[in-house]
Amino acid sequence: MHRRALLAGIAALPLLPAGVDAASAVRRVRPGDPGWPSAGQWEALGRQVGGRLIRPAPLGADCAAGAETAACMALVRNLHNPFFIGDQAGGTQVSGWFDAWTPATSAYAVEAQDADDVAAAVNFARAHRLRVAVKGGGHSYQGTSNAPDSLLIWTRRMHAVSLDDAFVAQGCAAVQAPTPAVTIDAGAMWIDAYDAVTTRAGRYVQGGGCTSVGVAGLVQSGGFGSYSKAFGTAAGSLLEAQIVTADGVVRTVNACRDPDLFWAIKGGGGGSFGVVTRLTLRTHDLPATFGGVDATVRATSDGAFQRLLSGFLGFCESALLSPHWGEQISVRPGNILKISMVSQGLDKAQQAAAWAPFFAFVTASPGDFTAIEEPSFGAGRAQGWWDVEGRRKRGSTALIADDRPGAPPHHAWWEGDQEQVGAYLHGYESLWLPAALLAADRRDALAAALAEASGHMAVGLHFNKGLAGAPAQALAAARDTATNPDVLGAFALALIATGGPAQYPGLPGVPAGSALARANAAAVDAAAAALRKVAPGAGSYVSESNYFNRDWRAAFWGANYPRLEAVKARYDPGGLFTVHHGVGSEDWSADGFMRSG
Repeated sequence: MHRRALLAGIAALPLLPAGVDAASAVRRVRPGDPGWPSAGQWEALGRQVGGRLIRPAPLGADCAAGAETAACMALVRNLHNPFFIGDQAGGTQVSGWFDAWTPATSAYAVEAQDADDVAAAVNFARAHRLRVAVKGGGHSYQGTSNAPDSLLIWTRRMHAVSLDDAFVAQGCAAVQAPTPAVTIDAGAMWIDAYDAVTTRAGRYVQGGGCTSVGVAGLVQSGGFGSYSKAFGTAAGSLLEAQIVTADGVVRTVNACRDPDLFWAIKGGGGGSFGVVTRLTLRTHDLPATFGGVDATVRATSDGAFQRLLSGFLGFCESALLSPHWGEQISVRPGNILKISMVSQGLDKAQQAAAWAPFFAFVTASPGDFTAIEEPSFGAGRAQGWWDVEGRRKRGSTALIADDRPGAPPHHAWWEGDQEQVGAYLHGYESLWLPAALLAADRRDALAAALAEASGHMAVGLHFNKGLAGAPAQALAAARDTATNPDVLGAFALALIATGGPAQYPGLPGVPAGSALARANAAAVDAAAAALRKVAPGAGSYVSESNYFNRDWRAAFWGANYPRLEAVKARYDPGGLFTVHHGVGSEDWSADGFMRSG
């Protein structure tokens, strides 16, 4: 912040707590503080945004009058539906994190329908020294899309999707060839993009695996989907974005205009550099088929389990570091290996042939390994992957439709994502595991670490969230983002997570469960420690990470962090945009209300 602006801000501050030097701190205002906007000032903002200034209600507000009321029962029925939760100003995809954060509504929210509404909210917040929260899909596990006593900039109304066969970023005509692309407003979810791009147009856009995730938030955190091994990250596909920065300016940024800011929003984390209002992403030729393989194998002893894991890791090195494969395997307590992989560009016979060596290894040792779920393979026309109506006609239950009256017919979520909806997190950790660990002289150590870790908590190896084996073009695009470079050489992202049922404030019958939550959090930490023995210093994916990570700057962004700090200082010197473990947040108190230094 420039010295003149800093001193002007200090002159208007209320008294600071004892022991805090006024010259070294800036404090935002809360309701009831001197400087909180008057009713007339809020009314003026409401008029400026076309009446779309609201007072958000907590998600559990309908139960305040009792659990047996019709409103409360309707709320409880809808809590399984991620689209319903996202449609509430006070909704968050998860219901909090033990000892970390609890959903809390903003004092006011601008339900923005265009960039001008966003700019009005940004200018108002800056002028009145307000805490800002930004929300599109509301999927932040870290709780960064909600903050008490704040002004929420809510982009849910902004969900247009349009395709362009020959897009060229503004100002880039001399250096960029026209390319097929899709332009998506910030409030759209990935199912909106997939419906327009894949189901209707027969193309592919790299987005998120969970259909109700917001497009803007995913791109800003890097962004992985089931087929990232083939097409790279969502951030790597970004061609252009519209963003409102802390000065209230609506900017169009790309590789030719504000390239430093453009780079920062490609993986630098949402809510730190401005409010993204629109994105344009490259689209790709659609593979002929999408499909998958499922199987579950149990080892009969601890020693056999390590041999099973070592054999799988060898198979992984030879067959799965390929653009054809994505998704995950789970290393589970009880010496269980669960396979839930997807493929692109392969038919059923090709899938079976690819996996034949591993399953031959399993069946060759019936005394050590037992198939408790026999291998199953399947592939179908890729254009129908997100086709909700087409799947319904075929009798598929993989996608669960949003059955609320008036809901868009293409809105649906994967059955496998159901347990995430409303989950109350106890612990979460992620580590990028380098492909070098798959080498013959290191895979036994990794197998032992995975076996040890799974004794504490199940470990998911998400192959689509590590880019080792991806095509050169996808690697180059990911390298030109702010995401931790560890992703480039990782064969998978190890995810260790656990939680319990929804604990939204105000819901009836919510259990405390603190002892179980504390034990589960400790088990996650112990499992992660086992993996760090073989992958010390491993980076972590910002969207799926430990809330309590003390080394978050290095873990999330590695060597890219100093460059991100410089971008933050240029475009948001006053720190208007502050989120937990976001770029520049180290200059603020944990609640985002007090700046020091």
